[in-house]
Amino acid sequence: MTAERLFDLSGLKCPMPIVRLNKIVRELEADEQCQVIADDPAFAPDVEAWCRKTGNTLVSCTSNAEKITATIRKESHT
Repeated sequence: MTAERLFDLSGLKCPMPIVRLNKIVRELEADEQCQVIADDPAFAPDVEAWCRKTGNTLVSCTSNAEKITATIRKESHT
């Protein structure tokens, strides 16, 4: 399954990317995926921890010198 929605959270600093991600995922249907782009260096470890805590799946997380891109799948129990 590919990411169905794309959200650019660039310019937001910790903790706002995770706060926004939480709201985004709450609005998704079960098993729906979203792709989130952020430029806060703390986003990669934060999104991993957030997925573990919430029970959602971190499908992928990649980064380059400027951006971090995470694909998250909302699990049916969340």
